[in-house]
Amino acid sequence: MTAAAPEIVTLGCRLNTLESEVMRDELAKVGATDTIIVNTCAVTTEAERQARQTIRRLRRDRPQAKIIVTGCAAQLDPDKFAHMDEVDRVVGNAEKLNAATLIGDAGDAAVHVTDISQVRETAGHLVSGLDGRTRAFVLVQQGCDNTCTFCIIPAARGPNRAAPLDHIIAQVQKLAATGHQEVVLTGVDIAAYGEDLGLCDEHGTGLTAVIKAVLDAAPDLKRLRLSSLDPARLDDAFFELLASEPRLMAHLHLSLQSADDMVLTRMKRRHRVKDIAQLIDRARAARADVVFGADLIAGFPTETDAMAQTTLDNVHDWGLQYLHVFPYSVRPGTPAARMPQVPGDVAKARAKDLRYAGVAALTKHFESLHGTLQDVLVEKEGFGRTTSFAPVRFDGKAQAGTIVAFRIIGHQDGELHGELSGDRS
Repeated sequence: MTAAAPEIVTLGCRLNTLESEVMRDELAKVGATDTIIVNTCAVTTEAERQARQTIRRLRRDRPQAKIIVTGCAAQLDPDKFAHMDEVDRVVGNAEKLNAATLIGDAGDAAVHVTDISQVRETAGHLVSGLDGRTRAFVLVQQGCDNTCTFCIIPAARGPNRAAPLDHIIAQVQKLAATGHQEVVLTGVDIAAYGEDLGLCDEHGTGLTAVIKAVLDAAPDLKRLRLSSLDPARLDDAFFELLASEPRLMAHLHLSLQSADDMVLTRMKRRHRVKDIAQLIDRARAARADVVFGADLIAGFPTETDAMAQTTLDNVHDWGLQYLHVFPYSVRPGTPAARMPQVPGDVAKARAKDLRYAGVAALTKHFESLHGTLQDVLVEKEGFGRTTSFAPVRFDGKAQAGTIVAFRIIGHQDGELHGELSGDRS
């Protein structure tokens, strides 16, 4: 019987997606077979439950395979996964990007997880591309130094540490040379880039320098997109670059979590409502076509009806189009877990209201695009995304990975409908 190729199951964020590609390359170097890597997420207790459920399913489907569990959930509680009968090995976030520590030898311990708080460097891998994806992700930093009361991720990812700028540039150039027309700069807290290197002060960050350097070094790259941004860390130079550089996508996804000052204080977030409003105004002054996404937590502990309404009113007034809304989920080990809790049904109802506001704003955005010509990055047959990240369905042939002009003729079920107009790749 032919040995099966290694399989990687990715749960969670874009950073996990990127790291899974690094692991894929590492496994290919050593010729690994009959191996399944489960790259877990720990942002909520539900994410951990799904990871365990996935592991049990994989063992039923592949009884002879070696199952290795890694990622944030494995980093935080390796013994929990090691005690699962289905699991052969548990590897930490700091060790997973090296084939030798990922696979291990026959005599190695079943758990290989070290203290990630002591890690001071990012991994130096260059991936050749992303398997089956037209949009590529490039790591610019790892870890987080914030102490948000709801979040366990700093314990899973370690301290903020920047990837070397020359490494970032080389990665983007390599991806552009292999045909990727869009690259996403990603990490845990990318707006904090360079703080560990002393490149930042209270007035700004080093992220803008990274963006400019990447665009200068990769003139053939058509689109540069950013993953989630901390609103407290965007400097004047960022908005100047947003205004002057059309290849920087005017799609800003903001890590807001709330839009009420008292809740933000109890979350230990660095921004307040006035900061969010000023950011949105400055971005719209820089680029009239800018759109916004936002992460929001509904039903955070101690959140009253009035606080929730303030967030809802602000989200509505600001017209945020792409909302990632999560009912608060208790995360053991965080300060918020010890605060007075909001009933689960109340949190879910508030989340529903926020999602409805997001749908209304997105629908308004879709309607504004009706009849316009939009450049669409084709991701697969019949589907792609505009510069504003709007999903587009279309009939006809268009090659994946190309940027094609479509006339927007309508929208339905959260997607635009496009009519082929011509190739601009």
